[in-house]
This record gives sequence, structure tokens and C-alpha cells, in this order.
Amino acid sequence: MVADIDEQSIRKEKPEDLVLALAHAKADAILALLVPSDSSVNESEGTTILITCDQVVESRGRILEKPSNEAQAREYISSFALHPPRTVASIVCTNVGTGVTCEGLDASRVVFSAIPESVVEELLQEGVTYNVAGGLCVEHP
Repeated sequence: MVADIDEQSIRKEKPEDLVLALAHAKADAILALLVPSDSSVNESEGTTILITCDQVVESRGRILEKPSNEAQAREYISSFALHPPRTVASIVCTNVGTGVTCEGLDASRVVFSAIPESVVEELLQEGVTYNVAGGLCVEHP
């Protein structure tokens, strides 16, 4: 199930605050679909846990989300060797029946060697770079 939210309308200064706000917004959107306001969840059927998450990349004090165009994707990827990015991820677990939530954060720094221009071109042509925070996936070279 995909949360239909406008991520760009949710803004926070700190990456940690942003990823938590986004994960909570995703949970709220999905809960609205799972549990209509005029009904209740039957707990006798078991406990249902909804897990939502988000991730952004931070570099040089800037939050790098999904690149909006080729120039921005190229800038992000090309800068990582000089300015190692930090990924910040959140997870929110929500008990669908009770609404009780718990949340967590994780961050890590990623160090890159220089990324050759030919690899940058390949990534841009692949297209996935526009759908991920900072423009790179862990699967990328």
C-alpha cells in the first residue's frame, strides 16, 4: 500500500525531524484507508502493525531529497566524493487497533571515492536516480 501524500508540503529544518514527520504522515494517510472514521478494528482478529518509513540524505548541512531534474541529480552525485553524505532514516510502527506508535531513527555517513563521469551518465540514463533521496541507491556502484 502506498501513502498518497505530498512530501514536498512537509518541511522541517533538521533531517531527523523531517523523516519522522514524513513517516508519521504516511502512517496517517494509510490508517485513513485502513480504518474509516466510522468503524473500529476488531482486536479479536489479532494485532495489525503498520510500518512506515522515510529517508533523506544530508550533505554540507543541506537536506537532499529526490533530485527534481538532471542538473540537480548530477550536482548531488558529483559532490559526494568531496562531501560525504549522511543518510537519515526513520521508522514508525503503529498498532492499527489502538493507534499507539513507536518510532526510531538511524543515521550513517557514506564515504565515496570520486565517481567517474561515465558512471554518473549511466545513472542518469537509468532514471532511478530521480526516485531516491540524494540520487543514489545502495545498489548503485
